[in-house]
Amino acid sequence: MRFISIINSIFYEAYLLLDRMSPYILFGFLFAGVFHAFISTETVSNHLGKRDFLSVIKAALFGIPLPLCSCSVIPAAMSLKREGASKGALLSFLISTPTSGVDSIFATYSLLGGFFALYRVIASFLIGTFAGIFANIVGKNDPVDAKMEESRCKFCEEKNPSSHDHNVFQKIKGMFKYAFGELLYDSGPALMVGVFLGGIIAYFMPSEFIHTYLGSGIKAKLVMMVVGIPMYVCATASIPIVASLLMKGLDPGAAFVFLVSGPATNVVTMAVIGKNLGKRTLLIYLISIMGGSVLLGVLFDKIATQFFNINTVMFMRHHRGMIPGDVSNYTTLVLIVLILWNMIKRRSRVYRRYFKG
Repeated sequence: MRFISIINSIFYEAYLLLDRMSPYILFGFLFAGVFHAFISTETVSNHLGKRDFLSVIKAALFGIPLPLCSCSVIPAAMSLKREGASKGALLSFLISTPTSGVDSIFATYSLLGGFFALYRVIASFLIGTFAGIFANIVGKNDPVDAKMEESRCKFCEEKNPSSHDHNVFQKIKGMFKYAFGELLYDSGPALMVGVFLGGIIAYFMPSEFIHTYLGSGIKAKLVMMVVGIPMYVCATASIPIVASLLMKGLDPGAAFVFLVSGPATNVVTMAVIGKNLGKRTLLIYLISIMGGSVLLGVLFDKIATQFFNINTVMFMRHHRGMIPGDVSNYTTLVLIVLILWNMIKRRSRVYRRYFKG
């Protein structure tokens, strides 16, 4: 009976986290679908091929709203590489994209507030831009990669997408299919794992643990950076984990460090960057994320506490009442059903192919 009570309590804490996030997450996914359907890859890639300051800025700006995690951003980056994007632009894109995303921005706002969400976006832009400019300066004598094979249409999978067009109804259909199908399938399970881990932290971890073993200041930030860099956690899934740690007393700046270093990096991403862009580019990538996240984490504490007198825990609690309870309950149910539906749908396709084969 004790075990069942603990499980129920963990799921209850996890549900509270998801309940506060779900309206923003669904809206974020919808917004991501709009980007996918109405902004072509060719339009993006045409702006990122030069080794100049502007291409790096554009790469960061293009990357910030895209809802791609640190693994799913790799195919997009490699596609841009095939289109002739410079290493600086690619590095800027590889950092700014997984650390933000329109779905993650809304989810950050829902749990951590507007200040945290805005600062996260600005930090993603700054770190990505710095890394890209640094990579262009260091690798100015490197040969430029030639363009490779043409991409496929995101609506019908045909080659040479620029040679044909789709009407607005097909694009709207593709928008919903991507937002609540492909994207939700890719990030939904990770989100649920993050929410469940947040529930475990909220139930089991005493506040004294944070104060005793992490403390505050630079020590806490370095610990969260070391934990976050090798870990695979997407930008949205990291938010409930951080929210639970903040409620237990984690330094807000240290929480920010994890929100940057966790989604931006993992072992797989580092291996791919080292192989495709070179070890020197990988080193720039890691130095930028490690140094940028810690420095901006220190700055976050100073701005939040000294200039605005923001108490992050109080700010989180303030956001609980922003969405009516009935709306949150319905959107939570819709989100869970959509995630389960996509998982079942994909699994059934795999089984059908297996038995047919």
